[in-house]
Amino acid sequence: MGSKLIDHLFRHHSGKMVSVLTRIFGLKHLESIEDAVQDTFIKASLAWRNNPPENPEAWLTQAAKNRVLDIFRSLKTHQKHILDFNLGTDTIAVNDLFLDTEIADAQLRMIFSACHPKLDPRDRISFALKTVSGFSIKEISSALLTKEDTIKKRLARAKKAILASDLKFQIPQGKALPERLESVMEVLYLIFNEGFHSNKKEILIREELCGEALRLCQMLLKNKHTRTPESYALCALMCFHSARLDAKTNLENELLSLKMQDRSLWYFPLIEVGNAMMHKAVQCKTFSCYHYEAAIAAEHLKVARFEDTNWDKIHYWYQCLHTLQPMDIHVLSMAVICIQKEDFKLTKLYLDSLNSHDFEQRSYLFYGTVAEYFIATNDFRKAINQIDLALNAVNNDLERHYLESKKKDILDKMK
Repeated sequence: MGSKLIDHLFRHHSGKMVSVLTRIFGLKHLESIEDAVQDTFIKASLAWRNNPPENPEAWLTQAAKNRVLDIFRSLKTHQKHILDFNLGTDTIAVNDLFLDTEIADAQLRMIFSACHPKLDPRDRISFALKTVSGFSIKEISSALLTKEDTIKKRLARAKKAILASDLKFQIPQGKALPERLESVMEVLYLIFNEGFHSNKKEILIREELCGEALRLCQMLLKNKHTRTPESYALCALMCFHSARLDAKTNLENELLSLKMQDRSLWYFPLIEVGNAMMHKAVQCKTFSCYHYEAAIAAEHLKVARFEDTNWDKIHYWYQCLHTLQPMDIHVLSMAVICIQKEDFKLTKLYLDSLNSHDFEQRSYLFYGTVAEYFIATNDFRKAINQIDLALNAVNNDLERHYLESKKKDILDKMK
């Protein structure tokens, strides 16, 4: 059995195992549980080299059940508290916790634990990717463009906060649920965004992050208490964006603008799922930021040609979004829309209200938009200046190549 398959199984199965075992032993023993799961997969990778099992997932599930007893021993629990797998009632109790419905419940509990407000917001994404999704520290570091030591510190800080606060491994109920659910959705949204538009130097799209965020969001929809208009809207947004992933780059791995994308590459079954999610999301009186972002994404997907885009409608949705959630990136997006509408007076008003420093790592987006404004108004020298500023700020290679190609086009126009 190849190492890639084992890595895949670890990614998708370790979160289940950690969640179920945490439900049995509690969050205070999380470190011991993670070590036990890690050890199980190391043993699996060795055992499967020459004799791979017919059903790897069943093998791992059985291994997880066996680890229940091992962990009790490692925690030096008194003999009378150790489960005896030879006794029918204990066997039934443990087996019940590994039923699909119970695994889903345990994973949902883990999501809420990882996204708890008592954890530092900077730590929640790393902690969720580690405990719920099975990402290694190296993978989290790579995905979030952060040093491995920093990720280790974040994970340690999250575990320390859990112990200090004595957090319960449960799904919140009543009045506590909406606020906690909002925190969960924010983390899933950030995970998806990092995948859809990665800061990583060599890779623009991290499909595994997009897929994981979508999987976790669908888990929210499977539980009647977390199945809300907002979670449906977030799922719709992820579906709409994911449907366009294959069209974002060409065969030469070059970044393509929305105008240049081959729309026949959009994955329409996923768009249909997004539409179904959106239909359920709008069965409410008030809309969230996820509703408006999904509505914006849907407008792009409605038309077969870029030229047919309803920029007025998209501008309206962005105004609604910015009213609900004021952010500089929304103002920049409205400037881009106004360039498409050839409303250069309003474009300049938007751009003049922004400061490149406020965009930090994404400042190249600001410079690139200002360059587009100068191109549209035929001020090519100023456009070149802004492109150069963008090139100095950009980190991703694909986006750098895109800007270099844009600069070449401008220079050709100036000849």
